[in-house]
Amino acid sequence: MIQRSCPKNFAAAAGPKRRDFLRSVAVGGVAAATLSLSRSAHAAGSDVIRIGMVGAGGRCAGAAADAMEADPAVRLTAVADLFRDRAVGKRDALKRAKPEQVLADDDHCFGGIDGYKHVIDACDVVLIACAAKFHPMYVQAAVAAGKHVFCEKPHAIDPYGIKVLQRACAEAKQKNLGVLSGLQSRFSASIAETIQRVIDGQIGEIVAIEENFIRGPYGAIQRPKDLRELEVQYGNQYRFSWLCGDDVTQSLVHNLDRATWAMKETPPVRCHGLGGRSSSQHLLGDVFDHHSVVYHYANGVRLYAFCRTTLNCYNETSSVIMGSKGTALPLAGRITGEKPWKFEGANPNPYVEEHRQFLKSIRDGKPINCGDYMARSTLVAVMGQLSCYSGKEVTWQQASSSDFFFPPKPEDCTWDMEPPTKPDDQGVYPVCATPGFTKNVA
Repeated sequence: MIQRSCPKNFAAAAGPKRRDFLRSVAVGGVAAATLSLSRSAHAAGSDVIRIGMVGAGGRCAGAAADAMEADPAVRLTAVADLFRDRAVGKRDALKRAKPEQVLADDDHCFGGIDGYKHVIDACDVVLIACAAKFHPMYVQAAVAAGKHVFCEKPHAIDPYGIKVLQRACAEAKQKNLGVLSGLQSRFSASIAETIQRVIDGQIGEIVAIEENFIRGPYGAIQRPKDLRELEVQYGNQYRFSWLCGDDVTQSLVHNLDRATWAMKETPPVRCHGLGGRSSSQHLLGDVFDHHSVVYHYANGVRLYAFCRTTLNCYNETSSVIMGSKGTALPLAGRITGEKPWKFEGANPNPYVEEHRQFLKSIRDGKPINCGDYMARSTLVAVMGQLSCYSGKEVTWQQASSSDFFFPPKPEDCTWDMEPPTKPDDQGVYPVCATPGFTKNVA
C-alpha cells in the first residue's frame, strides 16, 4: 500500500499572479509594543504566544495555520516575504480563516531582503519556510535574538549551510530555545510506531530500503512576465538550484529522514548518484528533473532513493523497509511477513501535532530541539545531491567536513546582484550541473 499526502496549502489565496517588486518598505511601528503584547508573554503568565512568518508561500502559511489550529492562544503578528504583496496576500488569507488569531496589520507585512529581521523583532516563535538557501541564516538570526524557531525542510542546501544550522541549534540548546523541524513524519503516530517496531526487530534485520518521491514538477514551470531576471529567480525558488538545492535535498529529504530514523540515526558511509534533465520540454529553471541515489551503510545495507519531477509519468510516494523477516511500509502504517501488523490507533494530523507538542514544550519551559536529526537527515540528502551533480562517489566524511556552498552565500545576496544563472535567447536556462565535470566536495 502506498499512501500519498501533501501539506495544507494556501496557494490559491496568494493574491494576484503578477508580483510587484517593492524596493523599500515602511518599517515604522515595527516595535512589538504597537501590538500590545509582551515579547515574553508566554513566559510571563499570559496564554499568548506570538508567531511570525518568514516566507509567504503555501508551506509557511500552512505552518502558521497549523500552529493556530494547535493552540487557540497563538497570534500571528508579522509576515515577511521577499515580495511584500505575497506577505499581504497570505496575511489576508489567514485572516479570513482565523480572524481572531491574526493580528498582523499592514505595518507588519514586510518585503525585501531584510524583512525577516522585522518579523524576528515582532514575535516569540519564528516560522521559517522560504527559499531553503536562507533557512540556516534565518534560524541563526532568530536564535541569536532569543526566539524559538520552526524551520521547514530542507534545513540547508549545502555543507556550508549545515554547519550554520548546527551552530544555531547548539546555541539554541544553551539558551533553552526550541527548534522545531518541518520533517513532520517524526510527529505521525502511525509512522512513529511502524519505525519503532522496525527498530525493535519486528521485521528482523534490515536488508534494504527503497524510497520514492516521484511526481510532476511543482512551482511555476512557465516564465512569469514583467519581472527582472533576478526577481524571476527569487520568486520561483523551486526551479533554481542555487535557491532550493534541487530535488534530492528539497523533496526526498522526507524519505531520507524516515530511512535514517529506521537505521537508528546511523548515517551512510558513502553514496553514488545519477541525475540530469531528460524532458524535451524546457520548463522554467535550471534544476534536474530526475535523480537516483544509492546509499551504502557500514553494515552492508543499501538504501535506494529515487525522485523525479517530470510530466505525464508514473507517480509514487513511498517508503519500503525490507527486513529478513518482513517488510515495513511506514506511510501505510503496516508490516507484512512473519509478524504482520497494521496501525489502528488515533493518528492526529502530524502538521498540527508537531506544533501542538512544540508550543506545549515552550509553555512547560522544556522546548523541543530537533537540531540533531535536522542536520543529520538534511546532510544525507545534501550528499546525495552533490553526488548526482558531480557524478562522483561522495562519502559521509567528505560531506561532513566540506565547506562547499552554492554561490552566492546567503548573506551576500541582494536585490541588485548579478543573477547566478541566465536564460538564452529562447528563455532556456543551462542545466545547473554536468555530471563528470561539475566539482563540489573535494
